Amino acid sequence: MKSLLILLTTIITSFLFGQNPQDKDLMKFLPKGYVLFEKIKGDLNKDGLDDIALIIKATDKSKIINDEYRGELDRNRRGIIILLNKKNRYELVTKNYNCFSSENEDGGVYFAPELSVEIKKGNLYVHYGHGRYGFWKYTFRLKNLDLELIGYDSTNGGAVIESETSINFLSKKKLERINVNHESEGGDEVFRETWSKIKSNKIIKLSEIVDFDNLEFQ
Repeated sequence: MKSLLILLTTIITSFLFGQNPQDKDLMKFLPKGYVLFEKIKGDLNKDGLDDIALIIKATDKSKIINDEYRGELDRNRRGIIILLNKKNRYELVTKNYNCFSSENEDGGVYFAPELSVEIKKGNLYVHYGHGRYGFWKYTFRLKNLDLELIGYDSTNGGAVIESETSINFLSKKKLERINVNHESEGGDEVFRETWSKIKSNKIIKLSEIVDFDNLEFQ
């Protein structure tokens, strides 16, 4: 049974890469011991061509466990590979093989945060949705042969937003918004805004992030 999950992910990898010759070229960027989890398209360098973000997943059999309540779970970590489209081939920009936790982590009394990745308007967005607890999102931009963190946004609360935080690492400004309408039922929040300067000058690169779950930038 422990090999079944890995067999299924291997089949999905073949399906996602498809039969297009250019898509097949992507296979060479998969490291040994990993399979494709998701393929995201979008223009990162604004040249009109779709670049690629590959979300990959390790296949270590020792990371497949049997949970008392959820059954067999694949706890292998996930990573990301960024490729630029050069018309007839792809070129590696940056990679990070283990920065994302498994999609099967234990969320305790609630489900674990759900990861989604998107390329839009020249930026790469790493988004974690957590239902009634809100979300947090990291914005990266292509620079110096890597992707650098340029923004962070988060909310606390689902139907009713209790607070919001937005950080612009380019301007070094941080906006905090606190809902002061304690009787809000959602949509009628009243926010008190506070602006501040962030002190850290550290440049955070996608390739250097050890674990998004423990990422600190202040």
